[in-house]
Amino acid sequence: MISMTGYGYKEFQNDKVRFSLEIKSYNNRYLDLILNLPNPLSPLEGQIRALVSSSLRRGRVEVYLKMKELEEDLSLTVDKTAVKAYADTLREIQSLAGIGGDISLSHILNMEGIIKTDKTRNLDELYGLIEPLFKDVLKQLILSRQTEGISTEKDILGQISFMEDCVNQVTTHAPRMQEQITNNLKEKFEEIVQGKADESRILAEIAIQVVRFDINEELQRLATHLEGFRNSAASSEPVGKKLDFLCQEINREVNTIGSKNTLVEIGRLVVDMKDSLEKVREQLKNVE
Repeated sequence: MISMTGYGYKEFQNDKVRFSLEIKSYNNRYLDLILNLPNPLSPLEGQIRALVSSSLRRGRVEVYLKMKELEEDLSLTVDKTAVKAYADTLREIQSLAGIGGDISLSHILNMEGIIKTDKTRNLDELYGLIEPLFKDVLKQLILSRQTEGISTEKDILGQISFMEDCVNQVTTHAPRMQEQITNNLKEKFEEIVQGKADESRILAEIAIQVVRFDINEELQRLATHLEGFRNSAASSEPVGKKLDFLCQEINREVNTIGSKNTLVEIGRLVVDMKDSLEKVREQLKNVE
């Protein structure tokens, strides 16, 4: 059983760049992947999304990747048109203002757009650096999810054991419930017909009612569902959705037993099973 709550973090640095990667995951019905990437790495979003999705099936997953370039590959170009335009404009201003003197280089350099810079980045090379970083952090995340999953599984199976014990107790009480139903029906029939009805007909009517209120079939199905839950929980594959479906089946059988019940003891056990099942379903919200 694997939890959907996990965390992983790691940094990487070489001579040119430093990366820090943090991945958090929380419970969610489906895989909801939120990527927070530096703008220069936006073209790599598709590859990164595929990389993360290949390791995780369910949960809200938040990815925070930060990048600091320690050594920049810059290409510098001079905007010749802008330089000429600035120079011509400065000379025109000199002429209009009647100011003499030469135009210096510092005058031109103070103008915007004279020198253009362009950072060159090799995205394939950058992805080659962050791919192993992502794999390491995802391993951390998955390990933390597995560790929490072990604890969650222990709690859930504890509730399943409790429910199995309740089923055994209900099974023990079931014959007494049938006996009580039979006696009550006999008394009512005798009170109504006052000995005027055929005994065989009374017994036939009682048998119909006993079958109607019989809970043995529900108990058998309930025991089967609980066993199936245990078997599924032992799988190394994501089982959250399957276990949630089994909880629905378990709940249906418990409700039916409760609706047919006539004993206080069974009523209490039904309430206990419902309470235990609710705890299981709450825990399953965080199981992948």
